[in-house]
Amino acid sequence: VQLQASGGGLVQAGGSLRLSCSASGSIFSINYMGWYRQAPGKQRELVAALIRGGSTNYADSVKERFTISKDNAKNTVYLQMNSLKPEDTAVYYCTFKRGPTAYWGQGTLVTVSS
Repeated sequence: VQLQASGGGLVQAGGSLRLSCSASGSIFSINYMGWYRQAPGKQRELVAALIRGGSTNYADSVKERFTISKDNAKNTVYLQMNSLKPEDTAVYYCTFKRGPTAYWGQGTLVTVSS
């Protein structure tokens, strides 16, 4: 599985961005799709996840602001980010998981100016 993330950029605080992560290759038995982020000097952290069966999981810091969704026909997962804050600035990575195996995209930079 190859993942291609896109949609990052520079936005002012309060603005919105939508990240996309498109998968190529077989996504048979993929049971987890997620977005993580890593800010400078910090560890990578979970932002949002979509688990097979439809359940979602969000970091407390993004609840009510970010929404994860997918388009099965396009093999794409999205992260809609609203009401962005400077502390959301990070490189965002998408991941698909098949059991214990994780596939990662290359990361897309989101910069939120104050």
